Amino acid sequence: MRKLLRVAWVLVVLGAAFVVYTTLQVSDVRHQLAEGPFGDPFQLVDQRGQAITQQAMRGKPSVVFFGFTHCPEVCPTTLFELDGWLKTVDPQGGKLGAFFVTVDPERDTPEVMNQYVSNVSQRITGISGAPDKVMAMVKSFRVYAKKVPVDEKDPNGDYTMDHTASVFLLDSAGRFKGTIAYGENPDVAVKKLQNLMKS
Repeated sequence: MRKLLRVAWVLVVLGAAFVVYTTLQVSDVRHQLAEGPFGDPFQLVDQRGQAITQQAMRGKPSVVFFGFTHCPEVCPTTLFELDGWLKTVDPQGGKLGAFFVTVDPERDTPEVMNQYVSNVSQRITGISGAPDKVMAMVKSFRVYAKKVPVDEKDPNGDYTMDHTASVFLLDSAGRFKGTIAYGENPDVAVKKLQNLMKS
């Protein structure tokens, strides 16, 4: 009986330690997000082949979405919806920046991105570049992205990408202000963008 009681206490102490550790980690991340610009500095290329850095996401609020051009549903749907929301909250343009960053830079060259994004929106800028630099940006934005073979028996063949499907909201200083989830209620998404424009 005493042995069981000791084990129970050990489990309670370990559980409490885990809760404290997790709370401190979350608090630290929130503090970092609130204090400074989200993500690390980057040097990439836009869809027209021009150099682009984190400064493109400064001076006015921005929305940033990570995806890829071979995406069957999530990416084209999100880009189409985002274009509509932008037209609703910022009809003349110029008050919100919008960016689509590839998580598949091996296939998504600037030329491919330009064709893909231009077919959906004139308000969204595609971003690509050297694979290592693109993936460094993806990681710094805490975005999940993983290459998944279409055929498990042929890992070097065709592939798709699993990735975070949220739209990131940044204020004019590049600080994280929230997300719009995939499948978000359109009215809620528009309200979030309106609030972002006030930040």
